[in-house]
Amino acid sequence: MSHPIVVVGGGAAGMMAALTARRAGAPVTLIERNPKLGRKLYITGKGRCNLTNHCAPEEALAHIPCNGKFLYSAMSAFPPAAAEAFFEDLGVPLKVERGNRVFPVSDKAADVIDALFSALRRAGVELVEDRVKALRHKGGQIVAAEAERGVFPCSALIVATGGLSYPATGSTGDGYGWARDLGHTIAPTRGSLVPLEAEGCSPLQGLSLKNVKLTAKDQRGKVLYQDQGELLFTHFGLSGPLVLSCSAHLRQFDRARYTAHIDLKPALTPEQLDSRVVRDLQEYANRDMGNYVLTLVPRLLGPVVLERAGIPPALKLNSLTREQRRGLAEVLKDLAFPISGPRPVEEAIVTTGGVRVKEVDPRTMGSKLVENLYFAGEVLDVDGYTGGFNLQIAWATGHCAGDAAARAWKEHQTL
Repeated sequence: MSHPIVVVGGGAAGMMAALTARRAGAPVTLIERNPKLGRKLYITGKGRCNLTNHCAPEEALAHIPCNGKFLYSAMSAFPPAAAEAFFEDLGVPLKVERGNRVFPVSDKAADVIDALFSALRRAGVELVEDRVKALRHKGGQIVAAEAERGVFPCSALIVATGGLSYPATGSTGDGYGWARDLGHTIAPTRGSLVPLEAEGCSPLQGLSLKNVKLTAKDQRGKVLYQDQGELLFTHFGLSGPLVLSCSAHLRQFDRARYTAHIDLKPALTPEQLDSRVVRDLQEYANRDMGNYVLTLVPRLLGPVVLERAGIPPALKLNSLTREQRRGLAEVLKDLAFPISGPRPVEEAIVTTGGVRVKEVDPRTMGSKLVENLYFAGEVLDVDGYTGGFNLQIAWATGHCAGDAAARAWKEHQTL
């Protein structure tokens, strides 16, 4: 009797790989350490599951800065349109929102997970709750997965164990160790889509800003990221949607210095801001600057803005000089904070780094070093920006690995 394909990891990539291989006719065993599949999917998109991006494959690849070219074959075979059709066929109606982000109409990640689980059960995938401890190999090929409760012989094995982000969901980096033991190189791992540590933010802890523009520059002044939206000040620095997106563009903290520039009034030019203050001079002439600045910014920001502008809080508005007015406008348009680095990978949404893609066949996701070993999802050294691109990577690589493993199993049948 031929052994089945074993998929280790029941996240997005693992479930896609298992379902693809099973639909291709191969027997499949999916091993997941958690009692429920897709735990990390529950928290994606703030619980709404931004499952892909409604765009062409070429555009999706352009949003994958880390080894995007490696994904050309997988993304061409299973592009965002295929992912959308896949979930619609599973009975999950979809909608497209700002930035071409695709969500279930219900806004419930649970609906996506339930649909995948039901599809796996209907297809006849064997689901096993266990933790794999090691991969057994013989004669240069994988022969079994060794788990805590038993050994699972296999004709092919797909590692879809995720990265190091959100370890509470089961992503603890096990796959990196197995790959390394089998001779693979692991690119250094760190967080992407992660909060940033920045200097001078602690007085503003807890302050949330909406409709501000964030610009990140390197030490040469080159703009690496710019967008408008919401951010949050924390005890360590900066967080919130804008900052998480920004972090994916800052990839060389060991060699570069970055600065976050916040435009508190993106709808106004510095000249328009100055004109507003001039008008206020007439209406609030005797008000001191400590009170007046609170008509421009939230309470916690007032003292910081005045200090940066070099304006005493007790100064009366009618004593404000032209240079001070311009200085105030400049600070409101460019509140800068040096970035010292990303937060730990455990706080990241995704992991950058992982199995070196040069050691993996991009057409099959198969190992170039070990026969019948495949990788899918975040365990690989690939990651993208926010907007559904990281889940699209999971679907595409999972589909590619599952299809290739099934073909390998069929070839094994003829031997």
